[in-house]
Amino acid sequence: MKLFSTTLNNDIKGGISVLIDSTLISAGKKVDLFESLLSKQLGLINPVTVNSGTSALHLALVNAGINEGDEVITTAQTFIATGLSILYQKAKPVFVDISYDTGNIDVTKIEEKITNKTKAIMVVHWAGYPCDMDEITSIAHKYNLIVIEDAAHAIGATYKGNPIGSISDYTCFSFQSIKHLTTGDGGAVCSLTKENERKLKKLRWFGIDRDLDISDELGERVYNLKTIGYKYHMNDIAATLGIFNLKIFDEKMKRIRNIASIYNKNFSDMDGIDLFNYKNDRSSAYWLYGFHVKDRISFIKKLRNSGIECSVVHVGIDKNDIFGGVNNELINQRKFDSTQINIPINYDLTDENINYVVETIKSGW
Repeated sequence: MKLFSTTLNNDIKGGISVLIDSTLISAGKKVDLFESLLSKQLGLINPVTVNSGTSALHLALVNAGINEGDEVITTAQTFIATGLSILYQKAKPVFVDISYDTGNIDVTKIEEKITNKTKAIMVVHWAGYPCDMDEITSIAHKYNLIVIEDAAHAIGATYKGNPIGSISDYTCFSFQSIKHLTTGDGGAVCSLTKENERKLKKLRWFGIDRDLDISDELGERVYNLKTIGYKYHMNDIAATLGIFNLKIFDEKMKRIRNIASIYNKNFSDMDGIDLFNYKNDRSSAYWLYGFHVKDRISFIKKLRNSGIECSVVHVGIDKNDIFGGVNNELINQRKFDSTQINIPINYDLTDENINYVVETIKSGW
């Protein structure tokens, strides 16, 4: 029984076949349609699709003006792409401790890390559970900082009734193969203004404004680059995957949240398990279903011997030498590293599968 799954709409093969027959497979009308649907169906603001979630993070930092020597406050409870995107700009990731109850950045610890070099706060909605965005936004306004949400896990999540992707200066999504919404690989960066949307669209394609694409009499594109751009655009094959998978997205999220509610009901008062403390004013996308467990190695062995995948996701990235090595000031991070575990939660699980997971865990380890 897998921790993750890649569930695709059954009609995708036909849609891809039609696209391939057309030979129009680069960035084009399907990309435009996918971006429109992301906005209309999921409430994302000005989504600009790219070829990966990492590219989305990088473009957000570039467009936000993060440069060499700047500091970006972030969290170590994430995948390494979060920190690397900051290093791409020769800026410095400054790690703030997390809340042990959620795995998200501890907002009460942010201000003590702000210096005159701080230019942005990059928060991570770990496992799909939204961070405390009101408090984060308030701190950012107080110190004139940019807010970037790493929402790689959080497509479909909401905060106080607002979709993640409609709140901050920039919000970055991943559509990698095992995400709830997949394009095979890909991502999107949302921004709150049309001006930033236009700039991001230029940045994703070498810095050239394709909306103003004209050719001279020789057939050569007319442009005069003054700043660096990137080859980060999404193609129409990936966008077509996204378009078809959006058709089952609402159904998928309903099922995943139902599974989470079953787990919550069964594990909330169980000895040896401490569930994360999720508030009622927001809804998690539940890309992961995790908790803290006692005697973790025995727990892992029990589940794996029973044919159930389980895993830690992720150990704090500050441990990597590229970020300076283990930061023992991150007390909750170290504690979190030692007790967190995640069990299967995905659209492909049957009722029988879910019951088996519950009964296996309830039988002890």
